[in-house]
Amino acid sequence: MKKFLRTFIWSLIVAVFIGTFVYLFIKSRPDKEKYELVSPTTGNVERNTVLTGKIEPRDEIEIKPQVSGIISEINVEEGDMVHEGDIVARIKIVPDEAQLSSALSRIETAKISLEDAKLKHERNKLLFDKKVISREEFETTATAFAKAKAELDAAQDSYSIVKEGVSKTNAKESNTLVRATITGIVLDIPIKVGSSVIQANTMNDGTTVATVADMNNLIFEGKVDETEVGMLSVGQPMDISIGALPDLKLDATIELIAPKGTETNGANTFEIKAAIKVPADFTLRAGYSANATVNLSKAENVLTIPESVIEWKGDSTFVYVLTDSVPEQKFERRPIGTGTSDGINIQVKDGITDKSLLRGAVIKKK
Repeated sequence: MKKFLRTFIWSLIVAVFIGTFVYLFIKSRPDKEKYELVSPTTGNVERNTVLTGKIEPRDEIEIKPQVSGIISEINVEEGDMVHEGDIVARIKIVPDEAQLSSALSRIETAKISLEDAKLKHERNKLLFDKKVISREEFETTATAFAKAKAELDAAQDSYSIVKEGVSKTNAKESNTLVRATITGIVLDIPIKVGSSVIQANTMNDGTTVATVADMNNLIFEGKVDETEVGMLSVGQPMDISIGALPDLKLDATIELIAPKGTETNGANTFEIKAAIKVPADFTLRAGYSANATVNLSKAENVLTIPESVIEWKGDSTFVYVLTDSVPEQKFERRPIGTGTSDGINIQVKDGITDKSLLRGAVIKKK
């Protein structure tokens, strides 16, 4: 009995040892994988890029005063339609004391000169009537008298301009009237009645009284990455979508690609401008955020495969083509020529046919 028990225990130990060895051997062997098979298809592939930007008027004009002073009247509001020459605002002049004093002095001098010329002219007229002096002498004093009157009028007009900014001889064209320089919509009025304004000069840009733009002539302004700018060209169409107006789609045409890029967050971008075709019965607002979709390349009725089945190595591309499936799947690594890609599917130019079966994702491990 003891001999049988001893033999059984040793047999059990040997069986456990052999079983463990077999189990570890099986576990150490690599798993055989089964792959999904992908067939090439015929279709269209488009490569598009999306540019972010905004809608802006082509011509946005800042209207500035021709004289310095204080705004006494504003005749328009934001959103109003104005025509070229319309009065936008009026300015009350704050005269410079030195200029005012000089203008008054000029008037007094002109009055003295006029009185002197008047007396000489009247005296010579009596002498001329009595034929004591010649006509030439009489006409000389008459001319001097007329010049003295003209000088007084000019001095008084100059005083009016210095004091009020208005010429008595041309009040309608006064510099105190701020007029629209183009026909369009008033976008912004950054000043109020009582605000001080200054005219533009070599030292400053002057105060903006109003901003006017033609809202029927809009453009899209955006930026494109340097890796894609070479694929764009002037005259190329694009589709515009506006975030605030999701149901509106607009057509646009590229009319400017900046010749010089700008660096933003370590990346070089180039400015793009495109003319927008605005429907006649629709009104857009300046400053809308917008996206522009541009087609960079397109291939129609070509052989395509998912990009996920491609192996990339430098500038070369490879796929694994099924050569046998019994007793297990076998694949051949094969180089292919590729073309246009939309990020999901890619055009295949050569290397495989529409009958080829390609290795895809792993679907089962045996």
